[in-house]
Amino acid sequence: MTADRLFRECRVSAGDGVDLYSRVYERAPVNAPVVLCLPGLTRNSRDFDALARHLADRYRVVCPDLRGRGYSGRDPDWRNYQPATYLADLVVVLHALGLQRVAVVGTSLGGLLAMLMAASAPERISGIVLNDIGPEIDPAGAERIRGYAGRLAPVRNWHEAVAQQREVFGAAWPGLSEERWAELARYAYREDAGGVPVLDVDPGVGEALRAAASAPPASLWPVYAALRDVPVLAIRGELSDILSMATFDRMQREKPDLERLTVSGRGHVPLLDEPECLDAIDAFLARLTARDAPARL
Repeated sequence: MTADRLFRECRVSAGDGVDLYSRVYERAPVNAPVVLCLPGLTRNSRDFDALARHLADRYRVVCPDLRGRGYSGRDPDWRNYQPATYLADLVVVLHALGLQRVAVVGTSLGGLLAMLMAASAPERISGIVLNDIGPEIDPAGAERIRGYAGRLAPVRNWHEAVAQQREVFGAAWPGLSEERWAELARYAYREDAGGVPVLDVDPGVGEALRAAASAPPASLWPVYAALRDVPVLAIRGELSDILSMATFDRMQREKPDLERLTVSGRGHVPLLDEPECLDAIDAFLARLTARDAPARL
């Protein structure tokens, strides 16, 4: 447990030996329901710190770093940066922590993984929060991400790191304070031995993304259809270039019980510390907890 006693750090080895790191927030009672938070393509567990702190009195919150990000190990073969590998890693993490059933909050890539987890093992997933992601990805946003992932120029100091974050995400996160931008930079970068901020993601993640783009895209609508009995809250940034309004509406038509929230003034992705996000997630998780209560007695 860290000095402020908000989370402990967990490390396990994947089947191929890559080190997998997770933050585990354990302020809630030992039998509390579990929330698994999965980050976006180039992001890491630190992105969920505000949400995890908000939830930690009521839920055990587990925030893994996918391989190649944050404090997890880098894969020597970038071709392993793909969903099947991440899903296998998550099975290892859940087993190591003794977790049988979880609610998943998935941002972008994390939401895709959440859908795949629920489709393959619905008994282990009590519900899903999809943060600005759906079964179909807007080509404009996909091209934008392919353009910068693994290709950002090195920075020399924290001032440049903050400026680079604003250049990449300014359109998605308008109106943030200087303090919030500095905090977000600390999530995305980590100092090297010389004290210079370095993006906390293997550049090979971008190479894998661009290599996958050369193959015909697989439709995830059948995966989404498999979630018919899984409660889902879908959050969309009003300015999103990844989750189009057309896809958002189709998601509702194909799953009438889908809960939805549109976050004004946010693109890809909402930060999940917005009051409307916290309120919606609180209410959604409370309903899941009430639904699962008999099974925990």
